[in-house]
Amino acid sequence: MRTYTFPMTGRFEEPPSVPGPGLSGGQKLSVAAVAVGLLLLAAACFGAPLGATWIGPTLTFGLLIAGGIGWFRLAYRDTHPGVKHDGVFYGTVTARGAVGWGLGVLFTAFYIMLYWFPAYLEGAVRLVDPVARVFGGQAADRWFLYGFLYTVSMIIFGFRMLMKYRHNRYERIRTYSVVFFQLVFAFLIPHILKALNEPEYYFTYFWPLKYDYLFPGHVHAFLGDSAVLAKFMVAWRLLASFVAVPVLTYFLGKRWYCSWVCGCGGLAETAGDGFRQLSDKSSGSWKVERWLIHSVLVFIVVTTALLWLNDRNGGAILGSLSADFKKAYGFFIGAIFSGVVGVGFYPILGSRVWCRFGCPQAAVLGIIQRYFSRFRITVNGPQCMSCGNCSTYCEMGIDVRAYAQRGENIVRASCVGCGVCSAVCPRGVLKLENGATHADRFPGAARPFRAFLESLGLARRTRGRGPYRT
Repeated sequence: MRTYTFPMTGRFEEPPSVPGPGLSGGQKLSVAAVAVGLLLLAAACFGAPLGATWIGPTLTFGLLIAGGIGWFRLAYRDTHPGVKHDGVFYGTVTARGAVGWGLGVLFTAFYIMLYWFPAYLEGAVRLVDPVARVFGGQAADRWFLYGFLYTVSMIIFGFRMLMKYRHNRYERIRTYSVVFFQLVFAFLIPHILKALNEPEYYFTYFWPLKYDYLFPGHVHAFLGDSAVLAKFMVAWRLLASFVAVPVLTYFLGKRWYCSWVCGCGGLAETAGDGFRQLSDKSSGSWKVERWLIHSVLVFIVVTTALLWLNDRNGGAILGSLSADFKKAYGFFIGAIFSGVVGVGFYPILGSRVWCRFGCPQAAVLGIIQRYFSRFRITVNGPQCMSCGNCSTYCEMGIDVRAYAQRGENIVRASCVGCGVCSAVCPRGVLKLENGATHADRFPGAARPFRAFLESLGLARRTRGRGPYRT
């Protein structure tokens, strides 16, 4: 048996590499399929006439899907069930290596072109024309291309999640859920509505995440439509935002949306799973998170209020100020933060940058979950051996191990209930639960409004109750 000796350098070194068995024939074929699919997609971007018939998109995306799924099936098929995170801190993709930085630049460049230089994507848009005409009844545009690529990515990497976490029932069901809601509610239904000459609508996005859904111009346009469905859509967005969201979050925590329904979270949980360990776990990052995400929430609430105030007064009070707020929010938050940074920086900052630091919907859900929800992650503290897997792979930057060591329930506002901390725990210390009441989750939970005011510094903390974290 070969043995290795390491110099006493005082730091951890990369373990010696052991040559693998090499790629199988099936894996080589899968790589070739993906390579040809990417080549055809690039050729379409540079003007190759591939979109006139179904041959172009079928070959391009058919090869990408078949190659991606084939690779992940062969890579995980003969392995023992269980999470495989070997080498993630040394891989050039998953540890901010050269390929990781290259992917970050590529993703960022794509979003910049999508938002501000769509002419460079015209060839790719024409490639998906046949698909758009089937589902939407009209030629594709850049947003159809984006939705199509988004959905294809979630399907391919969703299969990877199913193979990687096949030992964990919760992860499998959650993956099926996010892919289903993206495919059906965020892609097919909106375009089918357009084909039927109905307003395009996304039933799984609510205000304030879909910020313009409660802007006066958007609401008036739908109420002015003679179709009953358009008026139902206005009622749905109000009921979903102000009734369904708080009720479901009270019973289930924010995981019902952030990890089971939302497309932003869906992409992070599938295509972004390989980057979850890159999230910053420092206390400084936590402070930035709290200030930033709640600032974005205040920004959109103020913007919406100003727009309605201006609308009610015919623009006589605020003039163009409310419209300036709207443009600023759409540019800085809707485009740069949620798109360019939120997805483009996956390989650099982790997969939940937008969800953790910017999403106003996550901020609303987080406040409800922290103080008023039954959801908690319970801890069997004596069993914890402080391996740190839970903290390492928390995509929201939560130091889960610190809670486990203290034997405290994890009720952080940022927790999206993805369950990966529990899945990677070798001793079953962590358990996601919806309790019978919200009042037993942390000291002072029986008085949630007071606890909320205390966290804002608007009420004095009750002496002797013990510390708790927000």
